[in-house]
Amino acid sequence: MAHSYTPGLTVTEQTVIRRRRQLPLPGTVLVAVGDRVQSNQPVARAELPGKVYPLNLANQLGVAPDEIKEYLIKKEGEVVRKDEILAENKPLIKWFKTEITSPITGTVESLSTITGQVLLREPPRVLELLAYVDGTVVEVYPRQGVTIEARCSLVQGIFGIGGETSGVLAIAVAKPDEALTPAHLKADMKGKIVVGGSFLSAETMSKAKEIGVAGLVVGGIHDKDLRALLGYDLGVAITGTEQVGFTLILTEGFGTIPMAQKTFALLSVHAGEKAAISGATQIRAGVIRPEIIIAKSDGAAPSGVAVVPQRAGIRIGDPVRIIRDPLFGKIGEVSALPSDLQKIPTESDARVLEVRFPDGQVAVIPRTNIEVIEGA
Repeated sequence: MAHSYTPGLTVTEQTVIRRRRQLPLPGTVLVAVGDRVQSNQPVARAELPGKVYPLNLANQLGVAPDEIKEYLIKKEGEVVRKDEILAENKPLIKWFKTEITSPITGTVESLSTITGQVLLREPPRVLELLAYVDGTVVEVYPRQGVTIEARCSLVQGIFGIGGETSGVLAIAVAKPDEALTPAHLKADMKGKIVVGGSFLSAETMSKAKEIGVAGLVVGGIHDKDLRALLGYDLGVAITGTEQVGFTLILTEGFGTIPMAQKTFALLSVHAGEKAAISGATQIRAGVIRPEIIIAKSDGAAPSGVAVVPQRAGIRIGDPVRIIRDPLFGKIGEVSALPSDLQKIPTESDARVLEVRFPDGQVAVIPRTNIEVIEGA
């Protein structure tokens, strides 16, 4: 029998992940296969070429382009400091002397006797590639990067903004349906990843930015507050490069939606532990989910916790989230998997399943309108 499988979010206490870390241009790999690395440890380094500044010395000195070499104080390839003399003329009367100084600290990249220009280049900028997660290096790509393997607890979100960061998990609310308010945020949460419940307001985000939290994890947010935070409307491109002062991860969606009990319970168990998070999200081809990774420091699985096997399809008892109105955001368990197509309110024939909610209510939902909460 064929399986109908709707991929969903992973929320699991124990799994093994691999994350490839790659430089944007060739550089130097700093670690070897088998090395244990920390999330904030550089694993590779590259030098980004500095900015180029052109100077038309021929015009400034009032000489022909093919004569500029005679007036240069600094030669091609030499280091020059800001305001240091690059070139000067040698008039008979010193009052008519012209000195050309460097606008930057850098090197004399090149000169042209055709145009009379000298190109100066700023010093290269060192780019360090961090490990992102605590784990073990399992592959090395010479001059490019590495792959890091980690045994961890993993929570994937629906949507996020902001880049990779890490910090200690701080649970700010008592229940998953409790909104995160400015009063929940304390000064000692600076640099931490703060977990809220059902909602996050614009005022709370302002307070979080003021305190300097590393990340916020909540169930939902109003789209107008997100727009105000960013200053523009998000399109369908990948997120993760936004600079808003912290990384934000939504576990459920937009609106006031209680965080899934399983997600809240897992994060609560690990309160006070170090976590790595990324807000990068892509919802089209090549799906990328925002994630919270809590690496196991000793690399060993907790007793009684098994690694989740690769699933083959939806099963009775699977926890699922409804992702379409009118039950958007509700979480329940699959109670039945009818094999025959059934007519739905749109008059279409579709494959459906029955979902039982915590209050005992049962609803028939098209299978395309749910996502599995994996790792259960």
